[in-house]
Amino acid sequence: MDELSGGDGAGLSPRDREMLEFESLWWRDEGAKGEEIRRRFGVSPVRYYQQLNALISRPEAMDVAPVVVGALLRRRDR
Repeated sequence: MDELSGGDGAGLSPRDREMLEFESLWWRDEGAKGEEIRRRFGVSPVRYYQQLNALISRPEAMDVAPVVVGALLRRRDR
């Protein structure tokens, strides 16, 4: 994903970057997304979204993936 190559993202783990990349994908079926969260990240969707919420609050995440993080912040703040 091109966006994740921007910014230095110091302090983000490979897993953090993978979560941001995962969130850039479009999902037609939330059930399928939930299954992929379990498979890829080894946590329940609820735990994943808790971790994602913490991640998008970090300035490093905005530096690395501003479009994805901006969209997620807008969705969270609704």
